[in-house]
Amino acid sequence: MPEAISNTSPLLYLYRIDRIELLPQLFDKVLSVPAVVEELKVGKRRGYDVPLAEMYAWLQIMSPKQVPSEWLASDLGKGELETMALALEHREKVVILDDALARRIAQSAGLNVWGTLRVLLEAKKRKLLPAMSVVVDELRQSGMWISDDVCRRVMKLAGE
Repeated sequence: MPEAISNTSPLLYLYRIDRIELLPQLFDKVLSVPAVVEELKVGKRRGYDVPLAEMYAWLQIMSPKQVPSEWLASDLGKGELETMALALEHREKVVILDDALARRIAQSAGLNVWGTLRVLLEAKKRKLLPAMSVVVDELRQSGMWISDDVCRRVMKLAGE
């Protein structure tokens, strides 16, 4: 199985739909970065229901050595920047990002990019989920914006 580096939103949305434990089932190792840990802690302090990194023994935190300077001018948060920088240092790993700009930048850097929906499609393929339609509805109800077009494509990919 591959290894992965996750940004904040995949952890958050998988947690909100009670599917965060799919990550260690799909990946041999799951990493994240200090900025993601801090973003989640800030959310918790503000009263949001969010996962905390220390709750998951399988989630390892690692700092990137450096963030490419050209990315600093982009409209990305510290979590996305650190996540992509760590993925640059570990190109063999899947990087899990939902933000459209972050995904485009990561793909243009040659990284293997997945989003939360791709994680769920892989889980369905491995028979870890009974139906994509249910989890996509749960994601939408949990606050994740998914266009109708993306929903149709995901359902087609899932064979539903």
